[in-house]
Amino acid sequence: MTKFKKYKLLILLTFAQFSYSEGQHQIFNLGDFSLESGTILPNAKLSYVTHGELNEAKNNLIVVPSAYLGDHHGFDFLIESGKALDPNKYFIVATDMFQNGLSSSPSNTTEPFSGPNFPLISIRDNVKAGYKLVTEVFGVKRIYGVVGFSMGAQQAFQWGVSYPNFVEKIVGIAGSAVEYPHGQVRLEGFIAAIQADNSFNEGNYNSPPEIGLRAGGAHWASWGWSQEWYRQGLYKEMELNSPSDVINWFEEFVLTWDANNLIALARTWQNNNVGNTPGFNGDYSKALKSIKAEVLYMPSETDMYFHIEALTQEAEKIPGVKLRIIPSLWGHIAGAGFSSDDAEFIDQEIKEFYK
Repeated sequence: MTKFKKYKLLILLTFAQFSYSEGQHQIFNLGDFSLESGTILPNAKLSYVTHGELNEAKNNLIVVPSAYLGDHHGFDFLIESGKALDPNKYFIVATDMFQNGLSSSPSNTTEPFSGPNFPLISIRDNVKAGYKLVTEVFGVKRIYGVVGFSMGAQQAFQWGVSYPNFVEKIVGIAGSAVEYPHGQVRLEGFIAAIQADNSFNEGNYNSPPEIGLRAGGAHWASWGWSQEWYRQGLYKEMELNSPSDVINWFEEFVLTWDANNLIALARTWQNNNVGNTPGFNGDYSKALKSIKAEVLYMPSETDMYFHIEALTQEAEKIPGVKLRIIPSLWGHIAGAGFSSDDAEFIDQEIKEFYK
């Protein structure tokens, strides 16, 4: 396989929302699901796929939650024989976040919660749904681990706070336990780009608001990779010839998503804070200190979404944490394994951690 084809495959598997084959993923019916906001989401659904087999002792299950602009394929580059998430060794349960178009989302929910009327979802709502899945469907009393990237990392840390005696090992890659003010503002800029399109019509559009979605894609192109990645022309490793090609690539990708889904996910991201877990009164430091699981904390050195200083400070609050910084110029995208060097680094660190 050529380097270019490998990058194209990683891109498709990591981010293509509808790249799965029909019937490959499964649906867990959550019923009338009580959200943290107090709203009851009727007939809620959680999408997931599994890899490998649950062993007789039921102690080899690893949850892999999805990320923003991603689905249950996000860690396919590690779910291989001999890799960190070896399906011959572990039972991998890859879940889809609410609002990503596969689990309950604005785009697939009926009135009164369809489209722009979909209720606010918290990271804890996603973790609660995942907990119901692994306990009710697979009957486990404890899971071996959680591995998450970006918004998946937000979920991974929340697992450790919400269910401190249930998880043995947590891996959080290029994501934080709290969304800080700059990130909230950045996400508001993305939301505003979509909403500025007249055809968005307050979320009641009849066809995709293409102008707004393209503007949103340009937004992500400026944040996904580092400044040095652009300056050194590393986009050529993806067979993109210029920054304009990167923008176009991201615009075309964002166009495959539903606008209301994207905004709803961004609202979940903006409101993330493990300190808002019941019992911590908004104190995220206290929440992080409560984690009993072993934690491998893996920020990207050049991440422009989740700044390295803030993430390093978060890691210091987690008892016995193992901090490993991804030494990459690929910014936030380093955590998705687009670069073979980054993918190898992540693979080796998780392998060592999961021994």
